[in-house]
Amino acid sequence: MSSALLENYGVRDLALSHGAGSYVWCEAGRKYLDFAQGIAVNSLGHCHPRLVEALTSQAGALWHTSNLFRIPASEQLAEKLTGLCFADRAFFCNSGAEAVECGFKMMRRYHYSKGDTHRKAPGGDTHRKRIIGLSDSFHGRTLATIAAAANSTHCEGFLAGDAGFDQAEFGNIDALAAAITDETAGVILEPVQGEGGIRPVDPNYLKQVRQLCDENKILLMFDEVQCGVGRTGTFYAHQQLGAEPDILASAKGLGGGFPVGACLAREAVAAPMSVGSHGSTFGGNPLAMSVANAVVDEISSPDFLEQVRANGARFMQSLRDLQAANPGIIAEVSGIGLMIGVFLNVDAGRLIAQLREEGLLVVKGGNNSVRLLPPLNVSHDEIDQAVQLIATALKKMESK
Repeated sequence: MSSALLENYGVRDLALSHGAGSYVWCEAGRKYLDFAQGIAVNSLGHCHPRLVEALTSQAGALWHTSNLFRIPASEQLAEKLTGLCFADRAFFCNSGAEAVECGFKMMRRYHYSKGDTHRKAPGGDTHRKRIIGLSDSFHGRTLATIAAAANSTHCEGFLAGDAGFDQAEFGNIDALAAAITDETAGVILEPVQGEGGIRPVDPNYLKQVRQLCDENKILLMFDEVQCGVGRTGTFYAHQQLGAEPDILASAKGLGGGFPVGACLAREAVAAPMSVGSHGSTFGGNPLAMSVANAVVDEISSPDFLEQVRANGARFMQSLRDLQAANPGIIAEVSGIGLMIGVFLNVDAGRLIAQLREEGLLVVKGGNNSVRLLPPLNVSHDEIDQAVQLIATALKKMESK
């Protein structure tokens, strides 16, 4: 059927009509186990009762005011998030890309406010502006975020010059050190790479990055848009990796399916963002804040996070057993918590298609991988069901 939609998403032939928990149903009535969950967005599954109540009760009271007025729910969420991590201040927006963009502005504004200069800038504008991204990263689809990740497919036809971004190889501390100049404002990285395939950063490398940034008096930003909000078994992934950032971008699971993003920062980094320096018409709106507060209240419980870690370990072990039984198809299983990647020796698209035939929905990742991103409250039975569906799909692929 023809559509007036832009064709940037390609052909999509499966239309989903409704969902509940870990499951969705298509328009034809077929039930699927959903381990895509909106690409790690539906952190508590589909139509979680607590989130439905938070949204519907707020929808009957007040939708939107703009930030010309106080929004108490945004103040409450800011207190909760800063209380759960390194940060002192929060800015709310509508997506991960917006949260990352805010972080980029913070980096540059911080050095501008300090008068940090370099020798080479023309025209007298000498504050540090350049930001270093790492290979195989993904930070969003805006001009700045694609420039930071420098994925040639995403950048083709869009960028004018390098937009003030440099790149270094992920995991290579010497390459990062070589990329830092007296024009560098900061570094951005994902503690667990998502789009590039699920790759947790090595804790020793992360500590070295933190030390390198400190030695050069530049800022470190973590993009936890996909790996944050309980996905790895701690509220933010870096909390089990041994280093803290100066700025953090959060989104996806923070709204449990409702659009919301947050940029979190230390006081010294946030302070230069004075009145008028940044803003968002819809950011921090009452609907988004009501839902996000409910999400954080649910996920931040120590018992909940412990269950994520336990279920993640259970799922990973089952997948590694499948890898041992199917070495011709599965090359590697990688991940942390309930953020799991399966790297393949065959085309990942084949496995994704076969899994859909069996009734399991998953997400493609980079480097020929499949991402498994169940809701964080997934049950043991649902994990076991997914493992059985994957085993069936692998058996059918072997026979073809």
